[in-house]
Amino acid sequence: MFDDGSDRVSAPSLRPPLHNTSSPRDKEPVGFEKLLKWQDERRARKLKGEYESAVTHLSEVINGNLDAPLRISAVRVEGATGTRASFLSSLIDPALSSSSSPPTLKSVLHTTRSLSSTLQSTGLFSSLTCTLVPPTSPTSSLSPSSPSPIPEVDLLIKARERGKYFLSSSTEIGNAEGTASAVARVRNVFGGAETFEANVSMGTKTRRAFRATLSAPVVLGGRLGTVGEVGVYGMERDLTSYASCMEGLRGARASLKHTTPHGTHELAYDFVSRHIANLAPSASLSMRHAAGPSLKSAVSHTFVHDTRDDRLAGTRGFFLKTTSELAGRGGWLGGDAQHVKLEVEGQVSRRVASLAGVGTSHGGDGAEGGQSWWKSLALSLSWRSGVLWSLRGEEGGNGKEKTLFSDRFQLGGPTSVRGFVANGMGPRDGDDSLGGTVYYAAGASVTGNIPGKPHWPVKTHLWANAGRLDVLDQSNQPSTQPPTLTRLAQPALSAGLGLVYRLDPVRVEVNFGMPLALSEGERGRRGVQVGVGVEFV
Repeated sequence: MFDDGSDRVSAPSLRPPLHNTSSPRDKEPVGFEKLLKWQDERRARKLKGEYESAVTHLSEVINGNLDAPLRISAVRVEGATGTRASFLSSLIDPALSSSSSPPTLKSVLHTTRSLSSTLQSTGLFSSLTCTLVPPTSPTSSLSPSSPSPIPEVDLLIKARERGKYFLSSSTEIGNAEGTASAVARVRNVFGGAETFEANVSMGTKTRRAFRATLSAPVVLGGRLGTVGEVGVYGMERDLTSYASCMEGLRGARASLKHTTPHGTHELAYDFVSRHIANLAPSASLSMRHAAGPSLKSAVSHTFVHDTRDDRLAGTRGFFLKTTSELAGRGGWLGGDAQHVKLEVEGQVSRRVASLAGVGTSHGGDGAEGGQSWWKSLALSLSWRSGVLWSLRGEEGGNGKEKTLFSDRFQLGGPTSVRGFVANGMGPRDGDDSLGGTVYYAAGASVTGNIPGKPHWPVKTHLWANAGRLDVLDQSNQPSTQPPTLTRLAQPALSAGLGLVYRLDPVRVEVNFGMPLALSEGERGRRGVQVGVGVEFV
């Protein structure tokens, strides 16, 4: 636009809103909120890229220098104020002296990881941070293959200890019993990862119980695979539901437990005083003979091997537990109980689909949903058996009279042989279950999702059980009874279906079943039966 009488050009007046003629160079959004979000995302991408580049560069540097000479001159642990220096040294020194090859960066990193894992396994620390720092007092170290000194670093471990004291109360339901308990625990009592624990409980069957233990790790070659424990315990159990009596126990126990890649071994010694008392007016003559005090002094060994993916509802894996006990033999153990007691327990679990050669990935709705239900089915086979052999020689009569009531096996109920009353199998005298000296129980179950509800914690299962509890005849006298093996070949049978609910740390079953075969005197249970426990057959 030209002014009158001049050659100057004047700019036109500008009025908002103005049109944005800029072109986004990096796909910038137009809105302010979107712009802020875009900037945050861009910054995060940049930081992530820088972090990944730094990690990649660090990995290249480390991998390129793994064979470079380097040694740890000292290990310093900060923050472990409640732990003895001698205990830490017993874990650290073997790791530093274990390597016989020339020290390199690779061996230093391996030692650092090993020490961190060992200290973490003590259970004393909530966090551990390992850092390689320049040595505080460097020393000259010559390699046999090189006259030049080997560089040194210090390993600095910053630790944060867990709380020392713990107190809790709880209510528990398990193995057909409900209890209320209080637990007090003191961690790292003497500075060597020792633990003192006291437990007091009251329950429906175990009326009163107390237990106090002191456990400590046994360091062997810088490793913590062994734990020693000593303790005292006592309890009062109500057995009137099947034996017309009460049983009181007071005892002491010492054990040594060692863990290997193949399982856990436990060697233990028990000294316990038992007392059968408070007989009901209707108690049988056999229970009246069994009443009174008895002492048991026994050594035992337990082995456990468990590869199951879930101990309450396993879908794959194998479980094996063996227990052997020797009581009162040869005079050096002492006590009234004189026997050898052996028990074996096992379980195998597999997906039905894997047994049929079908994949186990889950499908969706409709036809795929039906396939998903099929793939959720898991088959479990369980076995439990035991034998109690008296060492009393020619004393007494048959095996039942040679063994003590407190040591005999009991069988039957929702956690052992379903479809039978709890402890309702085996020899009886009137309403009292006398227990047996040999038994076996087997079970098979198929567990799966409720059709159409794979996300529900409740599962369905179809089961069958077989078992037998009897007495070994050690009298060597003629008998009118069939041989023991003949009787054991006639098991009690039961079958049914039900629902399974996992309520950590226990498993709850609501079953409808019925006994299919049972011996004279055994007590079956037809209809609904509820089982709460940890170990089921």
